[in-house]
Amino acid sequence: MEEHEVLSLVTDDTGAVRIADEVVSVIAGIAANEVEGIAGMAGGIVGGITERLGLKHLQRGVKVEVGEREAAIDLFVLVEYGARIPEVAQRVQDRVKSAVESMTGLKVVEVNVHIQGVAFADMEKDAEGLRVK
Repeated sequence: MEEHEVLSLVTDDTGAVRIADEVVSVIAGIAANEVEGIAGMAGGIVGGITERLGLKHLQRGVKVEVGEREAAIDLFVLVEYGARIPEVAQRVQDRVKSAVESMTGLKVVEVNVHIQGVAFADMEKDAEGLRVK
């Protein structure tokens, strides 16, 4: 069984509340993908292998550092061709910060957006292998 890093948010007479780092990663990844202009998350070799194995990998392109009360997040994204990158990156930062803070109670001290590439609409058509209709 895989061991997960956890953070302790509250410890009192009734017990402790713990949130796995992976939960913060998933929240950040989903929030980033909801932003218009984001084509997807950039994953490394591990992400590609996980996808080929048919496993759902919602943490792809997300790296988090979580403390007892704070979190720092790095996102590795692909933007859609034609999108204004600085504006898209700012919306990603705002959306991710808001989502993580509201769902976990952690203070997000930084959200770093790393633009790893540009996705073109024609890439989707080429990937389907349709040359003629």
